Amino acid sequence: MIDETDLRILTILQQNARTSNAEIARQIEMAPSAVLERIRRLESRGVIQGYETRINPEAMGLGLVAFIFVASSDMSEEMKTAEQLARIPEVQEVHHIAGEDCFVLKVRVPNAKSLGRLLRERIGAIPTVRSTRTTVVLETVRESSLFPLRAPELAAVPEIPEVEDVALEVFP
Repeated sequence: MIDETDLRILTILQQNARTSNAEIARQIEMAPSAVLERIRRLESRGVIQGYETRINPEAMGLGLVAFIFVASSDMSEEMKTAEQLARIPEVQEVHHIAGEDCFVLKVRVPNAKSLGRLLRERIGAIPTVRSTRTTVVLETVRESSLFPLRAPELAAVPEIPEVEDVALEVFP
């Protein structure tokens, strides 16, 4: 169970994973050893899955972002297809989706030529890929890996109030 203290720790770490245990302890008024124990417990339970450095993709020459919708020709092999897609270095995300396509990928490449090569030589080379549709991102307004964290009691779905019978007007 994640309590209010865990949420406060997660909020601090989500903003800056390099925050020291001593600083977290100071902010939430706990002993550093207690904070460390809670962080270790969150890690062992899989709540904290790892720590990453966010790198500016444009600084690395990866200025083009695209979403690629992929249809698979073999439903029984979909997860195998997903694993092959996930192994492509330019693919940042693979989502198994409902609808006419099977997957949506988020990819980062240097330019349109690189995107074309990725589609032909890497994604198109997977035998079970039947078709792709690509949407190129013109500008990213917001991109984040942060989750909105809140107390468990606030995370519950609120009840929908009953609606009284209302007379409806029908217009010809």
